[in-house]
Amino acid sequence: MADRRNDQQVHPLSQNYNHDAAFNFKHDEELASRESDEIRRKKRIRYLAYFAAFVVFQSGIIVLFSLTVMKIKTPKFRVQSATFETFNVGTATNASFNLRMNAEVGVKNNNFGTYKFQNSTISFFYDGTPIGEAMVPDSKSGWLSTKKLNVAVDLSSNNLTSNSQLENDLNSGVLKLNAQSKLSGKVTLTFMFKKKKSTNMDCTITVGFADRVVRDINCM
Repeated sequence: MADRRNDQQVHPLSQNYNHDAAFNFKHDEELASRESDEIRRKKRIRYLAYFAAFVVFQSGIIVLFSLTVMKIKTPKFRVQSATFETFNVGTATNASFNLRMNAEVGVKNNNFGTYKFQNSTISFFYDGTPIGEAMVPDSKSGWLSTKKLNVAVDLSSNNLTSNSQLENDLNSGVLKLNAQSKLSGKVTLTFMFKKKKSTNMDCTITVGFADRVVRDINCM
C-alpha cells in the first residue's frame, strides 16, 4: 500500500517537471529566435546605411567631377611681352613711325584636356586704323598650361589718313597700340569628349618713345 501511494505521488511530479522543462526550452528558443531576428534587422539597417553613404559619396564625386574636370572653360589668348628690332619714329612736325616688333603671345588653357587651335591672324591698330598683321601658326596648348608663341610684325603709320593724334602722342612720348584676334579650336577631354571653343584677343600696348620699350600691356 505504501508503494502504491509513493507511485501515485511521484508520477505527477515527473510530469510537471517535464512540462516545465519543455516550456522553458520553448521559451529559450523563442527568445533566441527574437534575438536572431533583431540581429539580422540591425545588420540590414547597417548595410542600408552603408549603401546610402556610398551612394551619397559617389554622387558627390560625380558632381565635383562635372563642376571641375568636365567643365570646359574658354582659353585665354594674350600678348604677354614685346620687344623692338627696329624703332624709327618721326618728329612732331613730321609725325610717322615704322617699327619691327617681336611679340610673345600666350594661349592659356585652364582645362583638363588639350586645346588644339587653328592658325590665325593678329591685327594691330593705331587710333582705329590697321597698321600691321602677324600670323599665328596652328598648334595646341596642353592641359592646365600655356602655349607660348613668338610672332614678328611690321608696324607702319603709312595708312593713317590724319597725323593730328600721332603728333599729340609724339609730343607726349607715348604711343598706344591695339592688338585684336580670334582663335578657334577644340578642347579634348579624356581623349573622347570634344567641344569647339573660340577665344578673342583684345590688348592695349603702351609704347614709350624715349626708352623704346613696351611699358604696359593690358588685355581684356
